[in-house]
This record gives sequence, C-alpha cells and structure tokens, in this order.
Amino acid sequence: MNNSDQLLKKRIKLKQKYTQLIEDAYNLRQSDHALSDFSEYKATKILYKINKLEFLVRNSNRQQQ
Repeated sequence: MNNSDQLLKKRIKLKQKYTQLIEDAYNLRQSDHALSDFSEYKATKILYKINKLEFLVRNSNRQQQ
C-alpha cells in the first residue's frame, strides 16, 4: 500500500466523521445551541484537514507522472 492509498483512506474516514458532525450539529440546533456550535467547529477543523489531504493527494499524483 503506497502513500497515496493511505491518504485516500484517511480522507474517506475524515469525510465520514465530518458528515456525522454536521448531522449532529443540525440535530442539536433546536435543543442545545452551544453543543451545536461546538460540533460545527469540530467539523470545520476536519474540513480543513480534508482539503489539506486532497491537496497532498493531488500533488503526489502529479509527482508520480
């Protein structure tokens, strides 16, 4: 398993976690605003990591060609 495969697997896992956090934030919006905001904050941090991984995967694919 090469490095780009590992990055892709990590990105998939992060996307699942991001989706779950956004769903939790949406569900908590009516009952607990603070918890909803915290969930959105964590999701934003994960989205930053996802974007960073996509950049790395894109660059590693260019270097391999």
